[in-house]
Amino acid sequence: MILWRARLVVAAVFAATPGVTHSEQIGVERLADLGRADVVVLGEVHDNPVHHEQQARAISALSPKAVVFEMLTEAKALKVRPELIADQQALEQTLDWGSSGWPDFAIYYPIFQAAGDAAIFGGAVPREDARRAVSDGAAVVFGGGAALFGLHDNLDDAEQGEREAGQVAAHCDALPVEMAAGMVEAQRLRDAALARAVVAAMAETGGPVAVITGNGHARRDWGVPRALGLVAPELSVITLGQLEAEPDRPVPYDFWLVTIPVEREDPCAGFDGGGGQD
Repeated sequence: MILWRARLVVAAVFAATPGVTHSEQIGVERLADLGRADVVVLGEVHDNPVHHEQQARAISALSPKAVVFEMLTEAKALKVRPELIADQQALEQTLDWGSSGWPDFAIYYPIFQAAGDAAIFGGAVPREDARRAVSDGAAVVFGGGAALFGLHDNLDDAEQGEREAGQVAAHCDALPVEMAAGMVEAQRLRDAALARAVVAAMAETGGPVAVITGNGHARRDWGVPRALGLVAPELSVITLGQLEAEPDRPVPYDFWLVTIPVEREDPCAGFDGGGGQD
């Protein structure tokens, strides 16, 4: 079972950020002017409604030609049409959101409304593929083009160790240590899949492209931006992280802001050791 809640327990843990030359804390008013880029990656804590409201505000200002959603598969994204976006209930049913495992559709709906006539793309990895990446590796599951997205490259020891530790913590220390490397592979697969969707969106629309995703995938140092830097280095990228606590070290985003945390039950209560998203 995929439990996005498990990712909340490490929401404020960050690595050094050698890939970020500019990192600035901003206020909500700056969402109306994040700057221009080919790709703007808008991070979130998935169950925080404020984060989705702020993503919607940023998209309204950006007027992107395409929006890539971590929450949608390519097949589901193809079902989204402007006339469908006007009907919240119909869109939710068409996307079969209730069985997706993501938080309440109502908190995501403002993003679809803000997208307007923008083309909708899906960057989600099917659950069975994510599970297979744990055992077989991201490159095997990704298939053709895996090398272009860096999936054949080993991570350096420091990053590998930190990412494995993060996966164990994200799964409430219930994840067997021997599974941690596989979970990192699943995350690398998700990063690459999102980057592939961005490349497709740029090719079809010419951009700019906005990406709706978890803070982990928005990281400039090892998330979607790094994969894009390998496969499409000509693209300019801006990243935004939305946090629920003041960080105690540099953060891996170009821009970041802090919001009041959502009141939620302990995400580790009754944890069953399943998979996770961020």
